[in-house]
Order: sequence, then C-alpha cells, then structure tokens
Amino acid sequence: MSTTPQDKAKTPEAFLDLKITKPDKNSVGFAAIKSTISQTIKYMDPIKAIKIMRKINQKGGFDCPGCAWPDPDDERSSLGEYCENGIKAMAEEAQKTLVTQDFFEMHSVDELAQLSDFEIGKSGRLSEPMYLAEHATHYKPITWEDAFEKVGTHLNALGSPDEAVFYTSGRTTNEAAFLYQLFVREFGTANLPDCSNMCHEASGSALNETLGIGKGSVTLDDLYKADLVMVIGQNPGTNHPRMLLALEKCKNNGGKIMAINPLQEAGLMKFTDPQSVLKLLTSGTKLTDVFVPITINGDVAFFKAILLKLLEKEEQLGNVFDKAFIESYANGYDVFIADLKTYNFEDCLEKSGVTEAIFNDAFELILNNENIIICWAMGLTQHQNAVDNIRELVNLLLLKGSIGKEGAGTCPVRGHSNVQGDRTVGVWDAAPQAFLDKIEAKYGFKPTTKHGYSVIDSIKAMYEKKAKVFFGLGGNFISAVPDTAYSAEALSNCNLTVHVSTKLNRSHLVTGKEALIFPCLGRAEKDYQKTGVQTQSVENSMGIVSSTKGILEPCSESLLSEVAVVCGIANATLKGRSKINWLAYKDDYNLVRDDIAEVVSGFENFNAKLKQPAGFYLPNGARVRKFDTNTGRANFSINKLPSWTLKDSELIMMTIRSHDQFNTTIYGLNDRYRGVFNERRIIFMNRDDMKSRGLVEKQVVNLRSEFKGVIRKANKFKVVGYDIPKNCCATYFPETNVLVPLDSYAHTAKTPASKSIAITVEPDIQIN
Repeated sequence: MSTTPQDKAKTPEAFLDLKITKPDKNSVGFAAIKSTISQTIKYMDPIKAIKIMRKINQKGGFDCPGCAWPDPDDERSSLGEYCENGIKAMAEEAQKTLVTQDFFEMHSVDELAQLSDFEIGKSGRLSEPMYLAEHATHYKPITWEDAFEKVGTHLNALGSPDEAVFYTSGRTTNEAAFLYQLFVREFGTANLPDCSNMCHEASGSALNETLGIGKGSVTLDDLYKADLVMVIGQNPGTNHPRMLLALEKCKNNGGKIMAINPLQEAGLMKFTDPQSVLKLLTSGTKLTDVFVPITINGDVAFFKAILLKLLEKEEQLGNVFDKAFIESYANGYDVFIADLKTYNFEDCLEKSGVTEAIFNDAFELILNNENIIICWAMGLTQHQNAVDNIRELVNLLLLKGSIGKEGAGTCPVRGHSNVQGDRTVGVWDAAPQAFLDKIEAKYGFKPTTKHGYSVIDSIKAMYEKKAKVFFGLGGNFISAVPDTAYSAEALSNCNLTVHVSTKLNRSHLVTGKEALIFPCLGRAEKDYQKTGVQTQSVENSMGIVSSTKGILEPCSESLLSEVAVVCGIANATLKGRSKINWLAYKDDYNLVRDDIAEVVSGFENFNAKLKQPAGFYLPNGARVRKFDTNTGRANFSINKLPSWTLKDSELIMMTIRSHDQFNTTIYGLNDRYRGVFNERRIIFMNRDDMKSRGLVEKQVVNLRSEFKGVIRKANKFKVVGYDIPKNCCATYFPETNVLVPLDSYAHTAKTPASKSIAITVEPDIQIN
C-alpha cells in the first residue's frame, strides 16, 4: 500500500491491453456520435441526459463546464450546441453514481491512491462534506458548520495571512470568483494562484506588453471572415471541437487555414459536421491548406524565418508591410527591424525543423493575405521562452496590420470554461493597483499591494513550510502542477488542505495533516437560495459574458454552491472583524453582481446586461486599435532564439492530452484520433529515433529527465511509433508531470515548461 505523499500522487505503473491503429485523418463525424451516445448511456440517467442536451450552451440554459470556446451570437443549433467532449464533461459531472460516507468507510486513502485517475474520477459525484483527521486512514463525514469553523480556526491560527494559499480552477463562475478573491484580500493576502498560471499566463504577459490587453482581440465573426487563420500549438479537434465549425465556415467563405504543430492532428486536417447528413455522407470538409510539422519549440525560429523573408520582399517590392498602420499605431519598428537583420534565414529555418518546400508554401499564404488571425494554445505557452513565442506572433500581425480590424487579430484559445472570467473579476496574485483602489473605496479595507504567490511560488512556499493552509476552489491541483514528487511533499507539509469539488480526484488523496472535501453543485444543477434559483455568469475566450443557470435537481441535499462555500468560510473566518455582510451574498447573487458592477471595469449595469440572451461583450482596446500599453501604441518586441541544446542521447518531450481527456479529467482510455486504445502510459516517438536506440513498437521503457543536476524518473511506458519530428517525443499528462522540473518555467510568466523537457529513454527489462 502507498504510504508517502509521492506514492499517492503517482499514477499506477500498470498496463492494460494496448491496441494501436493508423491515426485518423478526419475528425468528429459518426465516431463522435457513437462516443457521445456511449458516454450518455453508460454514465448518465437518460432523462437527465436529454435535459442537458437541450439546454447546454443554449440561450437561457447553462454553460458547458468544459472548454471556453464561445457560443454563436445569433442562432444556435436546435440539434445541440455541444460537442463530444462537452458530453463527456457532463457525463463526469452528472454521473449516476454517488460517493457517500459508505464509500469512504470501505476505502482508505491509501487504497484509493492505487486506482488510476480514470477510476478515481468515475467513482462518482461527491455528495457530502468529508474530513480526514491527522493520522487517520479514512475520510469521515462532517457538518458544513463544523467544516467552516475548522477552516476558520486554521486560518486564524496562522502567524500571517501570507501563510495561506487560495487556488482557483477555471470552472468557477464570476460570482464565486469575485467573492473568493474579495475574502482572500480582506483576510489579508494576495496569494491567489490559479490555473492561468499553468496555461495562458504567458499569453497574458505578452499581450499586455505588446497590445495592452491580456486577452485575444477577435470575435467568432472575425474567424468566419478571415483571409488566413493560423492554428499554432493547438489541437482543436480534442480540446475545443466546436472551433472546427468556425474553421469550416472560414473555409466556406474562401479563407485559408495553416496548421503549425509537431503532430498532424486529425482535427487540424478534416472535419465532418455530425449535424449535417450531407457532410456525414460525403466525409466532410478539408480544413488545413498548409501543414507545418515544426520541431518542438521551433516556433520563434520559424517566425523569424518568415519575418526575414517578408522584410526581403518589402525591401524589393514595397507594400508587403502595412506602413500606414505601423506609422499610426505601432512603436519600436526601427529597433525591431535592426534586430531582425542580425539573424540568418538559413539558420532560423534549420532550427525550426521545417523543410524549405513547406516553408515556401506557408510563406506564400502569409505574404498574399492581409486579414490574418493567429490562434494558439499551450503548445506555445508552456516553454521557458513562451512569452517570446507569443510576442513574435504579434510582431507578424503588426507588420501586416492585422490587429483591430475585421477578420484579423489575436486568438489565444483558453481552456476551462471561465478561466478568463476568473482573472477579469480579480483572481490574480498581481492585481493592478486601480482594481485594489476600487476594492478599498467600496469595502473600506486596504488590500495588500504586495504581489502574492503564483502556482510555482505556492508550491515552493508549501515545500519550505512557509505556507501552511492550502484551499482549492475547484480543480485537481496535484495532477495539474509540475514536478509531482516535489509538489506532493509540498502539499503534505500543510497543516490543512481543502478542496471544493464535484467529484473525487487525486488531490483529495495527497493531503496535509488534516484535509477537507467540500462537495459543490455542478454547472447543470439548480442553485436554490432564499431568493430562488440563482443565475450566475461566465466569460468565454472572446470576452463575452453570459448567464448560466442550472436545470437539474441537485444530486444530493448536502451540496452547496461555490458562492455559499465562499460566504460560509468568510463568515466563519473573519467573524465580527469583517466590513462585509457575507451571508447576504449567499441569499441573492444579484447583490454580488451589483458589487462587481462597481468594482470591475466593463461590468457597469451588470444585472441588466446579463439578461441579454446572448450576453454582452467586455471592452477590448486591441479590437478597436486603442492600445493601453506603456507607450500608448502597439509595441514591436525583440525576441531571441531559444538557446537550449540536446545531448546526443536526449529527446525533447512535450506533454499532451488524449482525446478522452480534458485538462486533468480522464474520460476514458482511448486516443481515437491518434490510433491509441486502452492505454495511457505510452510515449510517441519518431520511428528513426526508435531505430537508432534499438527500440521496437510497444517496448516497455523508462523515462528520465535531468535539470540543474536533479534527476527525475517516470517508469513503465510503452513505445508507439508516430509521425513526429526527429528528436521529439510526446507523452500524456499527468502521467509524466513527474518529469517536469518546477524551476523550468516561462520568463515573466512562470508557466511550467511542460512542452519542452529534455529526456532520455531507457529500455525496461521486458518487451511485449
């Protein structure tokens, strides 16, 4: 049985029956319909499933708890405004099985830790608050009142408010997130790490610096009207399947699509709309016009090569750069061009790993199109030079004048459904002073101006015993963060760990001396309070705030909303010294929105605007060419090529999701598009790299990384030969998070470098 936190945090080193087929070249279609039906029948009550399918992502319905892809402003599909993975998310959140106190009586924490992440998640919905006492082996029931008092007692016993860490997941609504950060600031700290720190923090850093807003500048309508959409470091067919509809509309309107990625993902190549009988019968729409199989972290090199060729054409022909835009709106052009000229085209192209023929095809598309949108995700943001990656994309858009006009701009594609909204309403360890001033003016207390802990800083603080209480509002912290063994020990050093969750996950098993599990309502469940069923709100990837209101009866009478949990903890912790009537918010969420309207820019008349069926857009300066930067203009930037090199025996590894996965939630054990079934402990390798190492298909290997003298190991993986650039490999997370060093992260943003880890692959003693 597991005894150490490190053992409990690891995924089991056990194999199932791996099956490999040829990767798909087409996405969605009949296979997605079959998968959706299978998930519905297996895990959900059929009547609830029908209700969910009718109301998910519909006007007046509830927002999918999965990804943050926007809903159409106008008409939405009457057949269903959801995707295969949206139903998988609902099959997790609305599953039939309940986890009760009987379950915890039958299974110790050590026994549960032996399960796979898939098995843990499918144990069922959490149904009542549970408490793990110091030295105890089993969770026991606890009342909500006692649980809140326990949290308050621990927090008030700290030597400083900065000894507590308050983490937030991106599924939390705006109302809950606003109250959460408000409580944390009144408590006296800014330790507000959130999941943005691990995914798009680099995007926010780069975009704020260059364009004055840490969000994308485009709307869904822009995607339909673009001349060229570049999809970089992103797998929309798995992570944001409804994006494929937008890409198809772009193609139907005459636009072109370029995909830049180490793997040729099915969703980048072809899309079959499952709601179109004609498309189902005719095999769908080809999406990508040019596929660029870039080496891992070769993006800056590739774009410098593009920029050098554009500069050459500009000097030969003129009219390649949008000089009118640059002169009117941009800053730093001359310095940028002078730096660009210090680079060599052939050297950049070689470092990108792209052949000259493919480069030329990509270059022609960029050269000959004016309205360009660049979409990206964690394939760009999880490197040490992640901020440089995004700034270099912005340089290209500035040269082409592709910012702040129809069919052009930046499109960072966010993950969880309200990760962008949480940051907007104040969940930020480094909130701007203007926001803090509004908090002080409204509530009469002075928030600390000291920056709090990000995720990386929080883990280090817990490891060093500088932080003693961890509170997680949603998410699966231990499975999301890097350096699993180190992070597990960090959590175990806490006096108390608390998780607000809908279902069981591995973070409930890697605990401090004491632990609490707070079960909360799911997004689809009705939130009953004194003033009736409550409406909440979320913000999607394109800055639209819309309402979400549950339609199912709660699966247990013991569940609380996230808003009620935050208010209960705030009331129990701050007691008479608070200047805020916390329990009033719990009774009526309109009061929360009234406060947000006063404190957060862009939310004026929030309650009234939220009644608009499609929601409302928040202000976006970059969308209208008003750049709130230090210069008042859009800024060109200087970005260097990454300086890392591989040893002869090393490969560069990126962690990826399977198709049966969203973030840390494992929906199943198949990666249908990549042709991998019934197994997750695999490593995708270039077949030439396999041959040079004497490895064969399905051979069992052990993986090893070394960073700053520290060796990390992940054992028992099976090799899968794949079309991936030489010297590159890919593995699923969280299984290989143990290999990601905590100290390897993006400059200025601290996103973990989970997409560029140098590893060696060593044969195990067995061959299957």
